[in-house]
Amino acid sequence: MFVKQMVIKNKSGLHARPASMLVQAASKFKSSVNIKFGDKMINAKSIISVLAGGINSGAEIKLMIEGEDEEKAGQSISSLVDSCFGE
Repeated sequence: MFVKQMVIKNKSGLHARPASMLVQAASKFKSSVNIKFGDKMINAKSIISVLAGGINSGAEIKLMIEGEDEEKAGQSISSLVDSCFGE
């Protein structure tokens, strides 16, 4: 299992555009991709789940990926979050 603590640094948090980018990135992989935010477990392959998660700028999340391509998925999604979704 790939697990990484991260901080959402882009100023608008996971609103529509970054959430869409995250879901598109997660959906490229066979592994299950989840985000733990507080007491919520969010399916990162579901735009509705990500938007409903209410993840704002400065939020601490735990990226949790499990499956056959978990390392590759973890590196790709971590890079996207670290890049502040291009903002």
